[in-house]
Amino acid sequence: MPPRTPLPPPPPPAELRSRPDRDALLADRALALDVLLRRLLGGSRFALFAGSVLVLQLGWGMVGVTLVGLGTGAILDPVAFFVGLVVSVLGLGVLVPGVRLAVRGVRQDRVARERLLRWAALDRHGPTDGRLRAPVLSACWMVLSAVLCGLGLWLGFAVPAGADPSDGLGTVAYGMGVALVLWINGLIGLFKAAGHYRTVLRVVPPPRRGARSASSGPPRHV
Repeated sequence: MPPRTPLPPPPPPAELRSRPDRDALLADRALALDVLLRRLLGGSRFALFAGSVLVLQLGWGMVGVTLVGLGTGAILDPVAFFVGLVVSVLGLGVLVPGVRLAVRGVRQDRVARERLLRWAALDRHGPTDGRLRAPVLSACWMVLSAVLCGLGLWLGFAVPAGADPSDGLGTVAYGMGVALVLWINGLIGLFKAAGHYRTVLRVVPPPRRGARSASSGPPRHV
């Protein structure tokens, strides 16, 4: 799990700002936006996302041992049933931190986007604002999330269609759970990439024909 370093605080109210000039404001703004961008799309955020997927799949895999055993009848032996029950309980215990990781990531993204917009609203600076687009990172998140969604949807149809009746419903239930974890996390990633794109459009609107760049305009009153 990535370290719980705090997000940059929101900018102070206008009456409490004490920067000596615009250059100091732009420096503080650039630093805050850079940190927030890394928290939205950087390595620590990816580690949190990947960790939640892996932990959820691990927990569901432990529960799936019992589901598959019940479906095939191999776990009807009292000792095997007890072992499977213990493994399933442990699996449910593993699922809880996986869900917490996923929820924590979604909440962190919402707070980071809100603070990014507040810092960006202080002024305009072309080079700083242009870095917020992060096309490579955004594309990586989009592709990874699309792959997870695709795998989840494929498994959701392939597992029931290819199930052997002799395996019972346990194997189908386990496969559908795996598909659901992949699909939901893929959707989280897609919404995350789309949310960042909408946020960047608010910070760096597309240039209008014949209009001056935002960085060449007069500074905002802060």
